[in-house]
Amino acid sequence: METHLADWLQGTRDGDEAEAILRRCVHCGFCTATCPTYQLLGDELDGPRGRIYLIKQVVEGVKPTAATQLHLDRCLTCRNCETTCPSGVEYGRLIDIGRRLVDAQVERPAAQRAVRGLLQETLTRRWVFDPAMRVGQAVREVLPATLKAKVPARRSPGVWPTKVAGDATVQRRVFLINSCVQPAMMPSIDAATARVLAAIGVNVSYAQESGCCGAIRHHLDDHNGALEDARRNVDAWFPALEAQAVEAIVVNASGCGAVVKEYGHWLADDPAYADRAQRVSESVRDLGEFLATEADRLGDLIGSSHSGKEGAGPSAARPQRIAFHPPCTLQHGQKLGGVVEALLDRLLDRLADRAATLTADPKADGLAGSPVAKRVAFSEAHLCCGSAGTYSVLQPEISGRLRDRKLANIDISQPDLILSANLGCITHLQNGTVTPIQHWVEWLDGLIQSP
Repeated sequence: METHLADWLQGTRDGDEAEAILRRCVHCGFCTATCPTYQLLGDELDGPRGRIYLIKQVVEGVKPTAATQLHLDRCLTCRNCETTCPSGVEYGRLIDIGRRLVDAQVERPAAQRAVRGLLQETLTRRWVFDPAMRVGQAVREVLPATLKAKVPARRSPGVWPTKVAGDATVQRRVFLINSCVQPAMMPSIDAATARVLAAIGVNVSYAQESGCCGAIRHHLDDHNGALEDARRNVDAWFPALEAQAVEAIVVNASGCGAVVKEYGHWLADDPAYADRAQRVSESVRDLGEFLATEADRLGDLIGSSHSGKEGAGPSAARPQRIAFHPPCTLQHGQKLGGVVEALLDRLLDRLADRAATLTADPKADGLAGSPVAKRVAFSEAHLCCGSAGTYSVLQPEISGRLRDRKLANIDISQPDLILSANLGCITHLQNGTVTPIQHWVEWLDGLIQSP
């Protein structure tokens, strides 16, 4: 796409990057077929190609309007279009640039500014959010429906591991991201992650002074605030990485993982942080990505832990149909589509083998002769569920329609349990169904910890 930058944007990082991305777009329109908002609204300007044209106008000097801002706001930044694009257009980076340029020229109404400011200052501060969430969970049943939907029922985290499998002198060590809202909303996810990693000989800890990855401020176009979050985390993690005291930064929220993997890009122009931020980004591993190489070890653990006793785990004790919802930040943002699914399938195969072995053993009970869990597929797994960070708060009507569409497709497969890899997706989807939804590592932890 031929582009002529406005004079005021020439020679700037945003201008050069936007021009390079725009020139890769060939107007093919393949992206519209996989854009959730275009599918719902049918408006060219609410699809990637239309938004690209709007951004092209802005970088060429056309003054944006509130309508321009609205069409860019409606983008989920799911990046499904990137997966579809045959030309490799980095739409996610382009929409970030476009939003920054538009927001610098179009002032939002006071009500929007107030809501965005409130989200920025409360969700990212643990000392504010944690006690507020505890109060909300305590009175959840009497909250108004719209507020109740944002407050998940509290789940017991269980105990963190006190010891790690294997030789204490050769323990592997990783940092777990100390995120902003997940520890308060669903502490069970971090605890389950620590237990699973401990079971394969990996010691898990939080880095002092680490915190919110910057995703929330980034979603809300607080560019400078997001960069400060990134710098704080780089300062917290880099010394241990440099000293080889930890081998990786493991992230069990795919939305956070997608952002932290961008730190090198975010801080590329900061001479004090560029190299360190790149090292941090290269050291980030999604939990599924990290455990994919440990599938055999995990299979041994769940195979040996099930003794055939009744109630030997959530999948072993009864037949179970499991659906895995892959978050957009996992399959499109981190380009890890199919990684968790493959791991789950290998573990489910191990359960099936264990059941077959016990069936052949006349002394076995429990698993013996019982069907075991299997993963069921569903249509439109590539489309966003509508959670998208703060999107469900700022665009509730579109978000709700996307959630209902997602659940309708999942329900056709009649799952007993839905698994996912991101807190936002889990909370958002659970508000629309009675089918239990949990992080896949919680399910795996249940198998390993079963007697």
